[in-house]
Amino acid sequence: METIISPSLLSADFLDLKKDIEMINRSEADWLHLDIMDGVFVPNISFGFPVIEAVAKACKKPLDVHLMIVHPENYIKQVAATGAMIMNVHYEACTHLHRTIQEIHAAGMKAAVTLNPATPVCMLEDIINDVEMVLLMSVNPGFGGQKFIGNTLNKVKRLRQLIDEAGSKALIEVDGGVQAETAPLLVKAGADVLVSGSYIFKAADPIATIHSLKHTLQQD
Repeated sequence: METIISPSLLSADFLDLKKDIEMINRSEADWLHLDIMDGVFVPNISFGFPVIEAVAKACKKPLDVHLMIVHPENYIKQVAATGAMIMNVHYEACTHLHRTIQEIHAAGMKAAVTLNPATPVCMLEDIINDVEMVLLMSVNPGFGGQKFIGNTLNKVKRLRQLIDEAGSKALIEVDGGVQAETAPLLVKAGADVLVSGSYIFKAADPIATIHSLKHTLQQD
């Protein structure tokens, strides 16, 4: 399976989002990753539903919405109303994760659960067959452009083993510090989806950068 690439809107040019979204539409990007931050669960504030709704109208790629907020269950219907394909919620933010996953599915979206760097993958043993994807944060969430946490490779391998042993079809997504050096290591470890922000949007040729990430193992 080809690697799925989900560029992170957080690193786009917010004075000219239309230009960057048109670039995404022309590129080999599979999805568009949107990080919603509340300044409580993570130490930063990003953007909210007016931006998501505007982006959804212009973007031809499925939306991969990642809620880095407290009480994400309160916003499931609003996320679904934007036409999002998948909704990511943090394990650490959901007291009743199973119920939240059920509600995401009931709203017509695919469900994903996200783990912060210090949260072990074994916490997902009893939910792994109920989600379409697991997102592993390879930086501490809140800001773009951070250095990749090397232990993420071990987490990807452990998660791949957990998924295979459970007979789950969940995809493994990784977000944080994904670039030319880390991408092939992550794919070899078992990652299916790569989120990349500043490495793509700050590149001289973002379309070529997306192509390179998508075909990362073919260049070894």
